[in-house]
Amino acid sequence: MPDTKLERPTAPGPYTRQPERARVSSSEVTAIALSLLWLVAVSAFFLLADVSTRVQGATNGVMTFLAVFLPIALIWVAATTARTVRELRGEAGRLHAAVEAMRAAYLQQQTHSMKPSVEKKLDEIAAAQRQTESAIATFTSRRDVGTPVQSADRKMAVAVQTPPTPPDEEPGLALGTPSDALMVPISISDFIRALNFPEGADDKDGFRALRAALEDRMVAKLIRAAQDVLTLLSQDGIYMDDLKPDRARPEIWRKFAQGERGRAIAGLGGVRDRSSLALTAGRMRSDPVFRDAAHHFLRQFDKTFSEFERNASDQEVAELAETRTARAFMLFGRVTGTFD
Repeated sequence: MPDTKLERPTAPGPYTRQPERARVSSSEVTAIALSLLWLVAVSAFFLLADVSTRVQGATNGVMTFLAVFLPIALIWVAATTARTVRELRGEAGRLHAAVEAMRAAYLQQQTHSMKPSVEKKLDEIAAAQRQTESAIATFTSRRDVGTPVQSADRKMAVAVQTPPTPPDEEPGLALGTPSDALMVPISISDFIRALNFPEGADDKDGFRALRAALEDRMVAKLIRAAQDVLTLLSQDGIYMDDLKPDRARPEIWRKFAQGERGRAIAGLGGVRDRSSLALTAGRMRSDPVFRDAAHHFLRQFDKTFSEFERNASDQEVAELAETRTARAFMLFGRVTGTFD
């Protein structure tokens, strides 16, 4: 059997030319040699045999013919079969090379078709991250002093308050006054608007509320924790605007603020999106950074909401439940079993 190698094409297009098949193969040479050897043996037999043993009659002639040429026919049948098997193997090799070339071309085409979509998705994530960073730089580096806060808005009692100075004592010097005592608490309306984050670059009220929230130390912790988890969730394609959780009554939210857990506040676990729940739960198990950010966010939401609930009406509690931060809390609470 000749040693002919098949070259596998590396790119779609005409296959490489195969080496020309040998005219006379080794099996055919062997068949010729055996045939000649058999004829020589038969000739020697008839020449050396006695006259009485030679062919006499038509019947003996037919048997002699079969005895002489039947082995030669069998030899050439075997040689032809070997040649056919060799050709089939060569054809199978060419077919295998063709299938591999088609498979390589298909995978290459799929890779080229998927590459633009993957790059587009990465560009969108990078653009969203740059937009978020620019937004942070905007509301942390600017102070909107031209927009007054309405005096009718009630304040959230989350800032540290200094005890009043008795009338019979002299007021202390301002040099030792903590910076937190000089800060005006954020209004409830701005607090709710800040937890929902700005709707876009043109949402001036949203950015003003966000700047005001970041000036409050406790609220700023919640805002940054919420921003971290929302950014991490967006990496898996989970956005709070896509979630449509079941609404819970304000009294259930108040039970949570007062420290109740488990079945008493099961109504807060209104997120039913299975894909979001599965993706979040899977990443909580596999990503320690994501898990730490989620638990930090839940702790900050618990602390801040407890302060918010003391001064908020049922309508304001319901409005806060519709914010992106509250939806993230319901999602993580459902995954961590807070409402079980």
